[in-house]
Amino acid sequence: MQREDRAVRMKIYLGESDQYEGKPAYQAVVHLMRERGIWGATVTRGIYGYGKRSLLHTASILRLSEDLPLIIEAVDSETKLSALVPELSRMVRGGLITTEEIQVVRHLG
Repeated sequence: MQREDRAVRMKIYLGESDQYEGKPAYQAVVHLMRERGIWGATVTRGIYGYGKRSLLHTASILRLSEDLPLIIEAVDSETKLSALVPELSRMVRGGLITTEEIQVVRHLG
């Protein structure tokens, strides 16, 4: 990849307790992305947030949540990430999937 190429960042918003075929959905998504050769994917755990049902989830010691918000971020070409959307939609039933064009300044690899 050359300097200042265009790419897409996909963000998938889901809950820590979301499952897909008996395992955490976030793990299933990252494994799928790895199998499909996506440049990279990272799962970030939120400390406070809510989703479509407006239920607040928090990492507060006073109220330990077992369903903290998670965001999976992946970067690759629009073609490769768009091809995953139908499968990701089945895996992340209650979540949200977004994409945005980004500018890659440096790609290691």
